[in-house]
Amino acid sequence: LGILVDITERKRAEEDLKKSRERFQLVTRATNDALWEWDAVTGEGWWSEGVQTLFGYSAEEVRTDSEWWRERVHPEDVERIESGILAVIKGNGHHWSDEYRFRRADGSYAHVLDRAHVARDAAGKAIRVMGAIIDITGRKRSDTALRASERRYRTLVEEMNEGLIVTDLREVIEFVNDRICALLGYPREEMVGRTTFEFMARAEDREIVVSKAQLREQGISDRYELAFRRRSGETVWTLVSGTPLVDAGGAVAGTIGIVTDITERKRTEDALRQSEERYALAAAGANDGLWDWDLTKNEVYYSSRWKAMLGYDDAAIGNSPEEWFGRVHHDDLEWLKVTLDGHLAGATAHFEAAHRIRHRDGTLRWMLTRGLAVRDATGRAYRVAGSQTDITERKVTEQQLMHDAFHDALTGLPNRALFMDELVHSVHRAKRRKDYAFAVLYLDVDRFKLVNDSLGHGAGDQMLVALARRLQEAVRPGDRVARLGGDEFAVLLDDVTDGSDATRVAGRIQEALEAPLDLAGREVFSTASIGIALSLTGYDRAEDALRDADLASYRAKAQGRDRCEVFDLGMHARAVARLELETDLRRALERREFGLDYQPIVALESGDIVGFEALLRWRHPHRGLLGPGEFVPVAEDTGLIVPIGRWVLREACRQLCEWRRAFPDRSTLGISVNVSFKQLLRVDLPQHVEQVLAEAELQARRLHLEVTENVIMEHAEAVASVLARLKDLNVRLHMDDFGTGYSSLSNLRRFPVDALKIDRLFVSRMEEAENLEIVRTIIALAHHLGLRVIAEGVETGTQAAQLRALECEYGQGFLYSRPVSAEAAAALLANRSALAP
Repeated sequence: LGILVDITERKRAEEDLKKSRERFQLVTRATNDALWEWDAVTGEGWWSEGVQTLFGYSAEEVRTDSEWWRERVHPEDVERIESGILAVIKGNGHHWSDEYRFRRADGSYAHVLDRAHVARDAAGKAIRVMGAIIDITGRKRSDTALRASERRYRTLVEEMNEGLIVTDLREVIEFVNDRICALLGYPREEMVGRTTFEFMARAEDREIVVSKAQLREQGISDRYELAFRRRSGETVWTLVSGTPLVDAGGAVAGTIGIVTDITERKRTEDALRQSEERYALAAAGANDGLWDWDLTKNEVYYSSRWKAMLGYDDAAIGNSPEEWFGRVHHDDLEWLKVTLDGHLAGATAHFEAAHRIRHRDGTLRWMLTRGLAVRDATGRAYRVAGSQTDITERKVTEQQLMHDAFHDALTGLPNRALFMDELVHSVHRAKRRKDYAFAVLYLDVDRFKLVNDSLGHGAGDQMLVALARRLQEAVRPGDRVARLGGDEFAVLLDDVTDGSDATRVAGRIQEALEAPLDLAGREVFSTASIGIALSLTGYDRAEDALRDADLASYRAKAQGRDRCEVFDLGMHARAVARLELETDLRRALERREFGLDYQPIVALESGDIVGFEALLRWRHPHRGLLGPGEFVPVAEDTGLIVPIGRWVLREACRQLCEWRRAFPDRSTLGISVNVSFKQLLRVDLPQHVEQVLAEAELQARRLHLEVTENVIMEHAEAVASVLARLKDLNVRLHMDDFGTGYSSLSNLRRFPVDALKIDRLFVSRMEEAENLEIVRTIIALAHHLGLRVIAEGVETGTQAAQLRALECEYGQGFLYSRPVSAEAAAALLANRSALAP
């Protein structure tokens, strides 16, 4: 017997299931995504073939356990992703998605978006999680590039020198940059949303803008001039370059306008137009010669008067620029062209130059040429016109007056005024250049009064003229002979090596004066007492050099006349004082006469002490307390600065460690020590620093070595290796007196400097705009290079406030504390309150 059972529905279900599975397999193969499934009960997983396609894995490399997936998630993303999906599974959520990095088979990482759905049973327990991974690496790159592009665009817009204004089709302002705001004096919020018509100074400009807008609706760019009204009421002329603004659909949505301020150019053009109205009458009636140069054609119109001033008729001179420049004296030609080119380039408002030009008769005439350029809408000069005035008589008169003002009327020699002027230059040159020296000879003619009294003033004048001629013949080329008055002469010997050069010239002068003079038929012999002052003495004022030479001539005259003496009293006194100081310096270390004062360095924002600068003091047994300026230069010259500097370094580090033990909470305190050029030349300086740090058990970064800017810049090659070795120790290097030298950005990058110390000269004068700008620039430069900034010489609260506003980190000066003893410095550390908040 058989039992018939109706299984039609079951077969239909099986068929539907088969079709469903086939559709699922087709979907998983067709999609570009990696599909996955995880059984929350058994822990078993499944990956679609998409994981192989997307990430380059073979079927054998793909495992179904969750650890295979975990191994391929970027280590920095694993914890975040796991915690996120587990939070959804353990909670009541059904959906989860996040972005992370997934490792490809070749080892590179792809940016992926993972979305998952959590299936739950009737009790709400998670039983299965299904998801899809999408590769979004390309989108991430595009997003990054887009953000970078937007940043560059915003920077370009805000930093461009021209104004930028964006309007819609109704001329409503949608955007303006800072340049437009500065040009018109309105803040951005008062301009955006209003029409450009509201800011126009002329009613007729509205019609111009409307007509140009119609062109831009057709996609046409154009340029036009508009007059805007500043907030102050002034009118500013601008050149606007309008470009259609196209939306994503390709339709014109508005205008992008580039705005250039042409106010000055318009004023110049107005002035020129007014001038041209009078040109015809001026050309006919003027006594000056007129010229008009068409720069486009390179042709020059010369008026009849211009030609006549040089002795030519109209037909004799053409229209070439060479008719003018070819006649200019060769010594004046280059300056004339440079001046004219500067005006054409816009460097000057007017062209004016005095020069010599050759007349038809061969003589030279002085001409004053003036001119003014005419410019197009872009500011380019296309024409320049002007006049030519004969100033020959005035020049001759000026030259004669100048000569008379600075020369002796009798002998023709330079007088005292000219001599002193040149001596001033020599003093300044000697102060600037260590390899330069000069000497002053002061001559007093012996028994000149006897000649005047016996033979008369006429004979005396003849004698002075003859002596002047002999003096000029006796000196070297380039030396300056002057008559100071009466029978007194002076000679400025330029570029001498030592005193022997001066005495040799003095000897030649005495030999030249030995020959007899014929005065009114009488034979007269003359001698001179000569005093010599050498610049090696070290003069700050020209008057002092002449005074010392005069004193030496008096001594020569007192010792028998007809001789020369070198001024040596000052040199002797200084030499003795220097020798005594050097001797005392050598004994000062042995006698423990040196000491250190400490000036706090504070954080400007909080007023907290961050360190101290150690300042050397000498308690001289006879002269009392001496500052470094009184003995350090001698110590530098003699080399004593090296042992003194070593003592300073050891004592400063020792004191810092003592403070750190007394105040454990001050563990970040630093100590600054000045290092001289002579110390930096010692190759064993880094070794000595390392030894001192070890003895003091001090961290290297707490020691700040200060080197002046000039030492680093002037001796860059000599100190570079030592500075590098010090930096390797982790010692901090500070550039002291910054701003007084000539550092450049490239030079600063060469040296391992950690901080710049702004020289007190600039800090003390920050009320002056120029010095404030220098301080601002130094701070900005330091921050650009990643350096800290310490301002020296802070004496007022105003200065501190200005420095804080400029984001200067640290300050040092009398506002906070004068240099104090170690005990007083400890008291400052014990007082927890800020020195000057």
